[in-house]
Amino acid sequence: MKTIYRIIILGVLLTSSSCMKEVLDKKPLDIISSADLWSDASLIESYLAQTYYQSYVLTNDCTEDDIWGYSDAWFGQFVVNDMSDECKANWWNGPAMNKKYFGLNVDGGVLEWWEGSYQVIRMLNEFIAKVPESPIDEELKSYRTAEARFLRAFNYFSMVKRYGGVPLITYVQSLDEPDEALYPARNTEKEVYDFVIDEVDEILNDLPEATTDFGRPSRYAALALQSRAALYAASIAQFVSVQLEGVVGIDESLANEYYQISYDASKAIMDGPHDLYNVDADKVENFKNVFLVEDNIEVIFARKHDYTSRFSGGTGWSYDFFQAPSPCAWGGGNQDGVYLEMIEEFENIDGSSGKLDRVAIQQGLWTVDELFGQREPRFKASIYTQDDVWKGAVVDFHNGLVLPDGTIKLDASYEGVMAVGDQFTIKRGTGATSFGVMKYLDEGHDTMGPRASSGTDYIVFRYGEVLLNFAEAAFELGKPAEAMDAMNLLRDRAGVALLTSIDQQIIRHERKVELAFEGHRYWDVRRWRTGVETLGRTFSGLRFILDYTTRKYKMEVIDPIEGDFIPVFSEANYYLPITMVRTGNNPNLVENPGY
Repeated sequence: MKTIYRIIILGVLLTSSSCMKEVLDKKPLDIISSADLWSDASLIESYLAQTYYQSYVLTNDCTEDDIWGYSDAWFGQFVVNDMSDECKANWWNGPAMNKKYFGLNVDGGVLEWWEGSYQVIRMLNEFIAKVPESPIDEELKSYRTAEARFLRAFNYFSMVKRYGGVPLITYVQSLDEPDEALYPARNTEKEVYDFVIDEVDEILNDLPEATTDFGRPSRYAALALQSRAALYAASIAQFVSVQLEGVVGIDESLANEYYQISYDASKAIMDGPHDLYNVDADKVENFKNVFLVEDNIEVIFARKHDYTSRFSGGTGWSYDFFQAPSPCAWGGGNQDGVYLEMIEEFENIDGSSGKLDRVAIQQGLWTVDELFGQREPRFKASIYTQDDVWKGAVVDFHNGLVLPDGTIKLDASYEGVMAVGDQFTIKRGTGATSFGVMKYLDEGHDTMGPRASSGTDYIVFRYGEVLLNFAEAAFELGKPAEAMDAMNLLRDRAGVALLTSIDQQIIRHERKVELAFEGHRYWDVRRWRTGVETLGRTFSGLRFILDYTTRKYKMEVIDPIEGDFIPVFSEANYYLPITMVRTGNNPNLVENPGY
């Protein structure tokens, strides 16, 4: 019996007729047979496009498009950052934040990518099996098949970094197969990482050297996936014990082998056409534009968005709507409240530490420039705070007004000066850190308009990350000079003093700053196995109290910023749980340790 595909394809199947009989003789327009699908180039393109659309992990590890809004049309792009030590969720505290504060247990429920992934993988498996036999152009056939294999590898990488070993399914299953095929056991973590790395090697020659559509993979996008995946595998081998007969963990003797693969893939990209974006004389604007100027030289692969709402047939996402400072159509803004500890990671221009003297800053009065004016340009390009200008207005987080008699007023106003600023998180009183994320924000976008209509592309792979992957791999392979050279390319572009020495912590620090709020930090501390001390702790924020007389600020460090809610991270959480539902449905799935 032929498989029937019901696929909505706008504009492909429009026809006209001159009489009723001709209409009645036509096949239903919403039913496409297997033969029709795999013999029509337009339908094949639409089928592949659907796998991109359903691969939510292509946007900052968004997961299933469910009622909790984990897709990029809702809050999904923020969850992985809010789960890290970079920031907290300011005005959406759904199940993900419950897991952050009360612990991730065997029920799972955050950053999941299982059912959605296998749905996409099944579609890709069918595409990979059918397209080589289709009558479309041979060159296009090879490219599209390689593209599908790239997407499949990306989805498996997104799974293995979450769960460790998962069942590797690379063909289209049918219901008449034996139970061991329909209910597969988990492959080892090594086997899944090796699959991703090997897939890249096999498809490289079928992918274009360059592309004008950065939403489709080039050869360098595949190498960037290999660079990242091999680096993760190397970390697992170096820092993680093997358990469950290799279902989780990789033998430590293989660490250097994986570091070498990451090093080689990164070097191949560095020898290619991509480079750091370095166009604007103003270092702050230059770093902002890495993320705002589409298809620039640093972009290797991106998830493309337009400025039409997802709910009106477009591919917009909700980034500006939730992340930008107030005003917002829903009265919100400042979704990610950046921790003071993250602020302190940004160095001064001269390379000195950005760590504040928390006792000293709570004495006397300060301007924002006196506090942060010497920070390196990536600070202003990545962060907004008190007195920054947004859409022609001043961002105002101040919370309290020091009157001439020294008392602090907390409501209404005094001589026309409001006691509390206009930012949503201050007015709501939910523990504002007084910092937000500037990276990716498009000041020209109307946040008073439709929600899912931000049009900035999300960069999946960029050259800056490749340099950091290279530096980490080079250092672990005993090549510190090469590592430092790569790091200094980033620091030179950033406008901060160059390094004269290097160690593991310096590399990790640079990665945290350069890739801030891009969805890397949570996975990095998990693969380095530093999450227990890094994520399972309290964090702090700043309170700006405006002095009426001087218009300077009295500063108060709020520690802990989350009150009674203390982030929790246990040894078990280095892997997400398979969950009782999945192990109940498939008795051959073994649960991860600690659950």
